[in-house]
Amino acid sequence: MKRFLLVAVLLILVCVPVAVLLFLYNLPIDTRDPSPQQPIAFSHRLHAGDYSIDCRYCHRGVEVSPVAGIPPMATCQSCHMFIANDRPEVAKLLKFIERKEPVEWVRVYHLPEHVYFPHMMHIRAGLNCEKCHDKVASMERIERNVSLEMGWCLGCHRDYEASIDCWACHI
Repeated sequence: MKRFLLVAVLLILVCVPVAVLLFLYNLPIDTRDPSPQQPIAFSHRLHAGDYSIDCRYCHRGVEVSPVAGIPPMATCQSCHMFIANDRPEVAKLLKFIERKEPVEWVRVYHLPEHVYFPHMMHIRAGLNCEKCHDKVASMERIERNVSLEMGWCLGCHRDYEASIDCWACHI
């Protein structure tokens, strides 16, 4: 009886942590809204689609920095002081500028802190923005359509024969 009890306790001590780890491993990396409401309804479809404004015009850091960055309001202001400044969403933007207050954009893409994802290296490797961000030019409101889980990233690294060494992405 003691032996049975000992085996049962050992099985529980081994199986429960393994089950918990498997459960956690299969959780989605990001459970936040994939298309959050923004303080200003910015249309990527209008700007990047209809007007064919290149991603790099607004996200200037994409080629030289690890992060693409949120455009400074001066970038928006350079056009909207003269164009469509009577539209309600542009009026909101101009009020932020007038008050010298930043727009609190809601982040759409999140990676764990231990993941190093330099946009500049991916752009230099010839990947276009759509590879990770989907067809932004057809989105009224930006939406996260890719998983950004490790397996998805590794698949891309294998497709492009990029390093799959752990230290290439994990810091």
